[in-house]
Amino acid sequence: MSKNSSEAAIAQKIEDLHQKILTLDSHVDTPLRLILESFDISRRYDSFRSGPRVDFARMREGGLDAAFFAVFIDQGDRSAAAHRAARNNAENVIAAIRRSIDRNAQLAELALTPDDAYRIKAAAKRAVFIGLENGYPIGSDLSLIEHFYDLGARYITLCHIANNEICDSSATEPEHNGLSEFGRAAVREMNRLGMIIDLSHASDKTFYDVLKQSKAPVVASHSCARALCDHKRNLDDDMLRTLARNGGVIQMCIFSDFVKTPAPFPERDAAIEAAKQKFPNYAILPPRLKQIEMDKWDRIDAEYVRELATVGDVVDHIDHIVKIAGIDHVGIGTDLDGGGEVEGCRNVSEMKNITRELLRRGYADSAIEKIWGANFMRVFREVERIAGKG
Repeated sequence: MSKNSSEAAIAQKIEDLHQKILTLDSHVDTPLRLILESFDISRRYDSFRSGPRVDFARMREGGLDAAFFAVFIDQGDRSAAAHRAARNNAENVIAAIRRSIDRNAQLAELALTPDDAYRIKAAAKRAVFIGLENGYPIGSDLSLIEHFYDLGARYITLCHIANNEICDSSATEPEHNGLSEFGRAAVREMNRLGMIIDLSHASDKTFYDVLKQSKAPVVASHSCARALCDHKRNLDDDMLRTLARNGGVIQMCIFSDFVKTPAPFPERDAAIEAAKQKFPNYAILPPRLKQIEMDKWDRIDAEYVRELATVGDVVDHIDHIVKIAGIDHVGIGTDLDGGGEVEGCRNVSEMKNITRELLRRGYADSAIEKIWGANFMRVFREVERIAGKG
């Protein structure tokens, strides 16, 4: 067989596999752009080094059936007024997601259950789930967990890069020594409702506290293996084994800095820090300033081109996770539109390159199906079953 014939056969194999299985990305930050008037998710963008990384056309090209659209709310101060503002911001982002789906009903549908995703795939549309990234909008009001569940959220990332009322973050000094008392109540409430608990960004102590407290399996919606990239955002081998015993799943992130320790780039770091200092909380900006800020981030990406990890590096992490936790406990959560990109997968149209590398390394179709969505959906169904909804 000629090289061209071989390549064509591999491409057809990948296409057939993506047609057969459900493919899920458990974390994209595309709502950061959905709230901009200039962004139209029905349009096919050509962005490569900067700009939008996810739209419905490129989801189809990349063979991605479903994605959790993350409602990211940056951590601010923890006054009553700030918590009300965070709640309002989260509600506004969810409303923007719903409007974008309503305007593109021929292309996508809102998904609330695992069955929805399979039904929507059968209709040749993209399934959009909603996840709340950061429990900050909950404040200390337990009833707001159900409020956001009723609005369509199906997971809550307990914290982001700072501590909140629920728990300690991996990025700051501990305040609660893991889960707070309110956080323990929040875990019980999420179990009761059938809301998936997401431990990406949580401190190690928070991670272990949640796994002791939760009756349901948990996810890390966009994390990597610490053994291959020594970052506090990643899970070490003991955490991976503990997650496997819990029945949970780690969704492999393709944010390059968490895949492979980056080379120093002080000019880029300085530009990023300057941008953060001017507008420290994107979520509360008025639309005009949101657009200015997003344009600034795009210019930083275009001007300060960093050396990226590769798809091969990503699959190295998957190999390691499979070795330590087992094939039933790994998935994909890219963090596209939130900084996620690697060489070979800079936007959603290139997702099949991950499948290509998995096949090259000898992963069976059944294993690839688990990685691309079946493992996460198993956890999702178990969370629903424990809540009495499955």
